[in-house]
Amino acid sequence: MENIPLIKKEDDIAQIICERTDILDGDVIVIASTIVGKAEGRTFSLVDIVPGAEAVEFSKHIRFTPEFIQAVLERSRECLISSPVLLVEMKNGHICINAGIDESNVEEEILLELPADSDASAAYIGKGIESYTGTQISVIITDTNGRAFKRGQTGVAVGVYRIHPLKDWKGQKDLFGKELKITEEAVADEVAGAANLLMGEGNGGYPVVIIRGLKLRSKDSASVKEMYRSDEEDLIKKSLKYLRCRV
Repeated sequence: MENIPLIKKEDDIAQIICERTDILDGDVIVIASTIVGKAEGRTFSLVDIVPGAEAVEFSKHIRFTPEFIQAVLERSRECLISSPVLLVEMKNGHICINAGIDESNVEEEILLELPADSDASAAYIGKGIESYTGTQISVIITDTNGRAFKRGQTGVAVGVYRIHPLKDWKGQKDLFGKELKITEEAVADEVAGAANLLMGEGNGGYPVVIIRGLKLRSKDSASVKEMYRSDEEDLIKKSLKYLRCRV
């Protein structure tokens, strides 16, 4: 979508979208978390942060200031890696670098954090669009994440409305008639990654992308948390915790 203005606190993203394009039944509206965070007032300044002892200790081994590290820790359930990057599990279960705190696309001295509950944010915007247009749509809120074992970032889903983030293929047959046992397709992440190609990065980006024709809308509620592995399932997280205990 073109002509999205710079978003400010309390802006109605649903209204802004509906005023600038036609929405059809079944559309998947993919929205960058940055503009959602701005509309929700999720900005802060490091001037207001008082670092604790853990943040000060971490700052001796990483390029960030104690204030920035404290901001990350306050938004995290657990720190999995403290050097050379801060890899944390956020309170909602999302695992990312720096708790998703972003200093791009905001004013100087201001930092932007992810929505407190991206599923709720997606539902709020989605219901707003449906109310304005009389359509039935889905919403995905995206953020840019790195990937274990590979270079480069890609768009991932951090919040969803009326779209199940996983498609379970278990019980289906492959080309040779064998039954699939464990296949789960990360549908929401795939759509987020495709949309990220169109969104772009930097000052030429488009924070809203409309995906049409996929027929992914679910009749019941859904949550991005369906994608997060439990502590017992997550082998990488278990390994990182083990290594931290050994250091």
